[in-house]
Amino acid sequence: MASWVEKALILVIVGCLLPALLVESRVRHYKFNVVLKNHTRLCSTKQIVTVNGKYPGPTIVAREDDTVLVKVVNHVKYNLSIHWHGVRQIRTGWSDGPAYITQCPIQPGQTYTYNFTLTGQRGTLFYHAHILWLRATLHGALIILPKLGVPYPFPKPHKENVLVLGEWWKSDVEAVINEALKSGLAPNVSDAHTINGYPGLVHKNCNSPEMFNLNVKPGKKYMLRIINAALNEELFFKIANHHLTVVEVDATYVKPFKTDTIVVSPGQTTNVIIEANNKAGKYLVVVSPFMDAPVLVDNATGLASVRYTTSHPTALSTTLTAPPPINATEVADNFTNSLRALNSKEYPAKVPQQVDHSLLFAVGLGVNPCKTCVNGSRVVASINNVTFVMPNIALLQAHYSNISGVFTADFPAKPPTPFNYTGNQLTNLNTTTGTRVYKLPYNATVQLVLQDTAMIAPENHPFHLHGFNFFVVGKGLGNYSPKTDPTNFNLVDPVERNTIGVPSGGWVAIRFRADNPGVWFLHCHLEIHTTWGLKMAFLVENGKGPNESLIKPPRDIPKC
Repeated sequence: MASWVEKALILVIVGCLLPALLVESRVRHYKFNVVLKNHTRLCSTKQIVTVNGKYPGPTIVAREDDTVLVKVVNHVKYNLSIHWHGVRQIRTGWSDGPAYITQCPIQPGQTYTYNFTLTGQRGTLFYHAHILWLRATLHGALIILPKLGVPYPFPKPHKENVLVLGEWWKSDVEAVINEALKSGLAPNVSDAHTINGYPGLVHKNCNSPEMFNLNVKPGKKYMLRIINAALNEELFFKIANHHLTVVEVDATYVKPFKTDTIVVSPGQTTNVIIEANNKAGKYLVVVSPFMDAPVLVDNATGLASVRYTTSHPTALSTTLTAPPPINATEVADNFTNSLRALNSKEYPAKVPQQVDHSLLFAVGLGVNPCKTCVNGSRVVASINNVTFVMPNIALLQAHYSNISGVFTADFPAKPPTPFNYTGNQLTNLNTTTGTRVYKLPYNATVQLVLQDTAMIAPENHPFHLHGFNFFVVGKGLGNYSPKTDPTNFNLVDPVERNTIGVPSGGWVAIRFRADNPGVWFLHCHLEIHTTWGLKMAFLVENGKGPNESLIKPPRDIPKC
């Protein structure tokens, strides 16, 4: 029998180990083997880049404030990096993922362990490759559950389902973009839209049973975690004869509202509640592109079904629905204008009321000379007339180690030469090139107005900011007016996001606090525009002390 001394010693040992065990229980370990896998879609088979052979990739599930460790092993011929889209990465920019911005890519045969904590976040995010066009097939859901014992701010659904929306090319996507860069022209559009990897029953003369079915029980409520992982298209989503109650976007809660159609830009996520309150049957789910500008897109509709469970499944009839017109701007505006932050006691909207840095970024396309291209020129894209040039050394590494000559900290706060941004522009299409960043002191408040331009043609631009959430305080059509438009800003309960669509021929204003030191990418999430140079980076300086400073790079950080 143990003596009281032995018992006391045991209690001391257990008391010392218990905190470590509790911490360890909140560390989530994943291993991603990035491999080539044969996949058949649209009656054709091709090799695609996947995580663990899955398309879409495996879902990561964690809780708020958990630490996630993902060991990535690169078994493919491409250099690789993975971005954890929407994760704040507080002081852990080394794990953010964009190649040559926060890290050098993981080379073939090499490994890297991403290590980050989900500080103060809960909801639906996702991960994707952040180099070349590999995110076409290398992507998956990242679900952050609330802390144990903390309920949703809405009635708990019976079940939750992930719906990943994407695009599918019959040909190799890297060949598609390489041919476009060689010619200087736009790349071929995708051949299909997909829902959890499946395009639907019939598509472009290809009879196929490839359809995703969502089974539901009558009278139950379901939460759909909808992710737009498409490369180049904003998408409508609707379900025949069902209302969608919107409860969250980009892993932030919103004031619930009902709609029959949502719009999701590439990089955005939306959680909706549906109630299975219809008669037994199958109800068509449609995913279709939204584009209110005269550009070429794949206008085919991705199909799935909501299927009510019944004892006679073969006898179920299908209720159809039509997608909105491709240029249904009113439908899209009705959705985005309804989004408001929950702004409750538990989840307040901490909107910056004062602004330290007021920026105007004019975004759009351009044309630069190219001797080897088809027409002697190539299409490019720019912010404030700067077409971003990717460096050969990661910007964060250069910043942390004081390596000179990699970038300059002189990105313009406004267009060098103001002009009628949304008027027809047929001249002065050339842009400048450079690797330029905008420097921000720690904890500075920023107002950024993203202004679309009609250079070549006005377009929607879904912009994603790494390292931060931001508040969408205003938007409008035409040219932004710094005198009159701010009077209509919503500084009380604007929606909080990490990706926002700049209206075609209009502008959007966002605000955020630069309380995360590091180098943070800002870019259009239309992959072709990013490839053409529609991107820049913010350099946020360290604050006071270690808790406001970037941590040192991990030992296994990839080398260029």
